[in-house]
Amino acid sequence: MLSASLFILAILLITLFIFAKGIPLIAKTGLTDFIFNTEWNPTKNKFGIGTMLVGSLAVTLGALLWAVPLGLITAIFMAEIAPVKVRDVLGSFIELLAGIPSVVYGFFGLIVVVPFIRDNLGGSGMSILAGAVILGIMILPTIINISRDAIRAVPEEYKINSLALGATHYQSIWRIIVPAARSGIITAVVLGMGRAIGETMAVVMVTGNATIIPDSILSPVRTMTSNIVLEMGYAAGDHQAALFATGTVLFVFIVLLNLIINISAKAGIKNAHR
Repeated sequence: MLSASLFILAILLITLFIFAKGIPLIAKTGLTDFIFNTEWNPTKNKFGIGTMLVGSLAVTLGALLWAVPLGLITAIFMAEIAPVKVRDVLGSFIELLAGIPSVVYGFFGLIVVVPFIRDNLGGSGMSILAGAVILGIMILPTIINISRDAIRAVPEEYKINSLALGATHYQSIWRIIVPAARSGIITAVVLGMGRAIGETMAVVMVTGNATIIPDSILSPVRTMTSNIVLEMGYAAGDHQAALFATGTVLFVFIVLLNLIINISAKAGIKNAHR
């Protein structure tokens, strides 16, 4: 009870601190103007995070577009198809992937991904595409592990009954097991999204950090987290408050993601009972 109470207290203190620092600036600027204005110029008291909001969403969605299908297919392979030895080797590699520091991913992106994009696709290489590639690699362990556990949690009777009715192994996977594990898979995707949108160091190193509205996936962008880490060291007054306000927007977004997870999980349980 003491441990749980301390945990809840820590969350409340963090929430109060972020909101106390960020809400006054949002109230002063106006919520709509703060979120959708595309001009960020602290020297002129212009605090619009529109470009950074677009940058965060573009990089995150780009990562999800390729990481979710690959992660789901890998999870299905590990849970239902792969031999035990292959499953164990893949599991070890995925755990290793999850333990690599984000700055190492950033270095990999800077040395390998960015030059590849620059030499083969054009532009400076620091872009939405580079960020999407690196973030996709970083969120793969989250998507794979949670999806795999959700698939394994489906009762064995579902598969046995499906096979007994004449379905093939692969038909049973796609039409019975995966739909039954839907709530867990949605949880994996949403948690991966939360990890991607909250990532900082790797994104700072490969996206170019330009406060512009991108016109292609090869354009440089700055995310909300990047903006906070790049400017917090020297910010003061309203500038510092604007960075805390950016953190407030991120905090609310993560809370909404968690609500989506809970609602999806409850819906999945109800559907399973039906």
